Amino acid sequence: MRIEFLGTSGASPTPRPTCNCRVCAEARARGVPYSRMGPALFLHGPDLLIDTPEDIVHSLNRANIQHVAAVVFSHWHPDHTAGSRVFEALNLRGWQWPPQHERTPVYIPQNVQTDFEHWRGLAEQMDYLQGRGLVEQHIVPDGEMFVLDGVTVQPFQLPAPTANVYAFILSEGSRRVLIAPDELVGWQPPEALGRFDAAILPTGIFEFDPFTGERRIPAEHPVLTTEATFRQTLDMVRALDTARTIFIHIEENDGHSYDDLLRLQRKLTAEQPDLGPVMFAFDRLMIEV
Repeated sequence: MRIEFLGTSGASPTPRPTCNCRVCAEARARGVPYSRMGPALFLHGPDLLIDTPEDIVHSLNRANIQHVAAVVFSHWHPDHTAGSRVFEALNLRGWQWPPQHERTPVYIPQNVQTDFEHWRGLAEQMDYLQGRGLVEQHIVPDGEMFVLDGVTVQPFQLPAPTANVYAFILSEGSRRVLIAPDELVGWQPPEALGRFDAAILPTGIFEFDPFTGERRIPAEHPVLTTEATFRQTLDMVRALDTARTIFIHIEENDGHSYDDLLRLQRKLTAEQPDLGPVMFAFDRLMIEV
């Protein structure tokens, strides 16, 4: 399996518009790997796109992706769905008559579909796109999976309190990858998940400065009830059986540049070897599993 990290930001891209903090100014001046687009991953081979942030058209162009065979959504949040108009860009052949549009299979876990029916008119958007012949919706019941070009994709629901959120187990032969695009708060990885060749997890928010230990987010801040912290994420890594871990969904608000994260990566390797190999992803990173 070959996985490309099209975008590795969190809810806001880096640089954030109008922001001139150290991290954003450097990202604006230097570009990748200091800059980050919205959260999306691409599995080459099956050509599966995971999530469509608002800048997904630009991410696909930047990566020179030539074919998107299917899309799967992890949850409804705008930073993962606001680019759903990408299906028009991919498939609409505006001046052909009669119409000869392409049609992209879209896989939606059943409880994500429930949220699509409630939030932001997402169900109506997908129905509109299907009505125009641009997508073909597949609602995936809990406990079921789908197969694309020899890769089995198994969605499973996480216990996030603010949305129905799914992670995915990707299997090809003996190779297995865990991808959790976002929202790990409250998750305790069960032993039954088995062994992974790689785990791709959201970083979590930095309640404490990872270098000094100083508290950065007040203990009473409500975000700590809805978002996993970085320390909690590390505990999840310890509970997983994974050959390596790659962190994604890196929040601009946490104030860490690409160089800061490289430094933190070295610190974790030296001081917490029980985590195994860990790294922070950056846009256009490609891994082989």
